[in-house]
Parts: sequence; structure tokens; C-alpha cells
Amino acid sequence: MVFGCGYLGLRVARRWLAAGHPVFPITRRHERAGVWRREGLQAIVADVTRRETLRALPAADTVLFAVGHETGPTEIGPNQIGPHLSGLRNVLDALPAFRRFIYISSTGVYGDWQGDWVDEETPCQPSRASGQACLEAERIIAASDTARRAVVLRLAGLYGPGRIPRQDILLAGEPLAAPRHGFLNLIHVEDAVEAVLAAEKVQRDLPRVYLISDGSPVVRGDYYAELARLIGAPPPRFEALPRETPATARAAADKRISNARMRIELDFSLRFPSYREGLRAIVTQAERDERAGGSSRES
Repeated sequence: MVFGCGYLGLRVARRWLAAGHPVFPITRRHERAGVWRREGLQAIVADVTRRETLRALPAADTVLFAVGHETGPTEIGPNQIGPHLSGLRNVLDALPAFRRFIYISSTGVYGDWQGDWVDEETPCQPSRASGQACLEAERIIAASDTARRAVVLRLAGLYGPGRIPRQDILLAGEPLAAPRHGFLNLIHVEDAVEAVLAAEKVQRDLPRVYLISDGSPVVRGDYYAELARLIGAPPPRFEALPRETPATARAAADKRISNARMRIELDFSLRFPSYREGLRAIVTQAERDERAGGSSRES
């Protein structure tokens, strides 16, 4: 069962479906449910913020809660904290029998560590609404009966096909409203899917928390320089960040994410061990798709 069946969740759902499992994605939209049903997914129309719509959920071996990660950047705004947490409580209260509960959290729970390495034992000090919401959600899970069946995955910056921020700005040769310095911590969406699948099999005492990152932090200036090179854009230029924006707050949270526990305990290998391999694969595939589309139009 998947709550938040979007950029990450839908990929997980399709992997479970391909493995022969019945999969129940939850959505508020009837149109989206119809599309998923045509794929073979057993979509259910329900709203996590409305408890009465969750009364007839089927039993599921594994439940993935990725609400807030459906589309766009991983960000829960200040006005969304209450609905996110109440939705989680409603789901935990409504679920029938299940074996494993996987909550998609964020490395934003750590806040700023001035470029130091952080791991699962590092104290959390979130400064943004998104990190605060995720940390409170983790606490709700830990205090519930679900705790002994729960795995929390704190994702670094999620990227992949169709999700490379600021690509258009680079192509236009415009300056980036981003700092040149400070670290980016990333995980390719396909590797994040593998982490979710591996979390099903964790045998250690639960709840268990894992940092999900490629373990190769990159200075922002180096990342954008490599992206510009791959897409044939001019070298990046940077300008001062505006004050009081989510992007400014994210940029101020400087840290390096260790994935040591993930590598030791979760049974999967990274397909994209750094942003270099990940960006190259995305750009190469996009070029192939564009050429194929051009050939189709010509024919």
C-alpha cells in the first residue's frame, strides 16, 4: 500500500506490481485512480486528512508513507505541517494488519552542521518547516504501536529523470540564485526505490532509521559546473540569494551525509554512487528520447 504515490512512490508501486504483488496506491483524485487501475494497480480513492475515507483499507504486507514527496522538490510548507501529521495519525489508526511500515523522511531533520558529517546518531536540529514536520512524524511513529514494525528512511536530495533543478536557468545563461559553496547531498530516485525495497527486509530491532544518500557530498559550485558541461550550457554564474525563502533556508543547512549504516545493513548496491554517474545517465537518456522523438516526427 502506498500513500504519496508520486515521483518516488509510483516507482516503488510499479516495482511491487512487476514482482507479482497486489498494490494499493491511495489518491484523492478519481482521475489518477483510473489511470493507475489501467496499469494494474488497485487504486483506492481516499484522503489521509479525512479519517472517514480510510475506514475500508485492505490489509497489506508493507505500507509506504511518502506523503509530501509526490511532486516537485521535497518540501513541506509551514501550512502543511498540521495536515501532514494529522494524516499520518489517521493512517496509523486506520491501517488493518501489516508487517512493515516505511516512512519517507528527510535529511532536513538535521538542520545546519557547518559542513560536518552527520549520521543516524547526530542530534536533530531542524530549522525548516519540512524538517520539523518530518522529525515530529518520526516521533509520532516511535511512540505508536507501529514502532516495532517501522523503518524510517531519511532521504537526501532526490533527483532523477525530469527532476534536475535549475537546468533551464543554466541553459539560458542566467545567474543562479544559489550559493557557490556548501554541500549538496543527493540520492538518485532509482537508488531510493532500491532502499525502500531493501527496508522491507530489515531484521534488526525496530524502529530503525537509515540515511539514504549516495555518500558523495558535492560542493554546489562543482555540481552546477558539471551539469552545465553535460547539457552544453555556459559555466554557471551565481548571485546572492533572496532572504526568507525555502531555497535560502535549504542552502544555509550545510552538512555532509554519511550512508555507512545504509551500506552495511541494507542489501542493495548503489547504481549511481555519485551525482556524476546520475546526471550523465539522465542527460544521455534525455538526448536519446529527443532523437527518437525527432525520428518519429520525421517518419
